[in-house]
Amino acid sequence: MTLLSHPFLAEYSIAHGLELFVIFGFAGILMTIAGYKLFDKLTPGDLHAEIFEHKNVAAAILAGSVIIGVSLILAAAMSS
Repeated sequence: MTLLSHPFLAEYSIAHGLELFVIFGFAGILMTIAGYKLFDKLTPGDLHAEIFEHKNVAAAILAGSVIIGVSLILAAAMSS
């Protein structure tokens, strides 16, 4: 049995796959931004101001870690 003759794969086209890719991509990006904003709201101080106005490298590393953590959680949730 070839890969293309598999009944599950025959139901979907490349266009359908690209459509799902775009939908899940935008949903993931929006939820990652929302997770970062929520983290910024729940912690004391303004993380955005610390990074861009005060050039605080530690705050930038923290923000990057938060974004990676939220992205890993979203990827696990979307793949199941």
